[in-house]
Amino acid sequence: MSRNKEVKRTMRAVKATMKNSVVVGPPAAGAFRERPLKSPTFRSCYERGDFPMRVHPNAKGSRWTVDIEKLDYHHYLPLFFNGLCDTDHPYEFFARQGIHDLLVHGATKVLPLIPQLIIPIKNALNTRNQQVMCNTPKALQQLVMCGGTVGEALVPYFRQILPIFNIFKNMKINSGDGLFYGQQKRQNIGELIQETLVMFERYGGKDAFINIKYIVPTYQSCMV
Repeated sequence: MSRNKEVKRTMRAVKATMKNSVVVGPPAAGAFRERPLKSPTFRSCYERGDFPMRVHPNAKGSRWTVDIEKLDYHHYLPLFFNGLCDTDHPYEFFARQGIHDLLVHGATKVLPLIPQLIIPIKNALNTRNQQVMCNTPKALQQLVMCGGTVGEALVPYFRQILPIFNIFKNMKINSGDGLFYGQQKRQNIGELIQETLVMFERYGGKDAFINIKYIVPTYQSCMV
């Protein structure tokens, strides 16, 4: 296989020296290319009415039909995180609101569930969708801040979460007049990623920075 690649490289080099020849370069890597990914499980649960939560289309907030603190977090929290990769209404709003409510009201139940949340988080980031790339860091910030040692528990999973952060860290999705609007609405991917990395370092314990730096080499410590 390696010999075939060497032959192709040699042929391209020879062709490049020929008059009126056009050498086609390698295809784009597509690091920023969007990879649509829906969450059929989350959608199915929503459409069956399995979630004991109701939201009103024209109102903020939610209404739960049961005591949130009595919910089975092992079942519901990973489901809501699965919904992060959905961009359609009302699924996207419902997932974000569910994550917010569960993290606010059940902080003590979150720590044992960290391993179950990593794959949904990774799947959401891998969509490379701009809307999802804004929603997911916000959810991660809420996760880190929900209490206990959640920040430290996330450190071993940085190798699964941060590679996409490294790709999009310098991306600014707004320009001109839209930049200020995007900052107000917290829709700037690069800034959200930077905020999240700072929180990872601040709440991740003594090993957080070196693990962030290993995957995101351009990151500068906030603790200096």
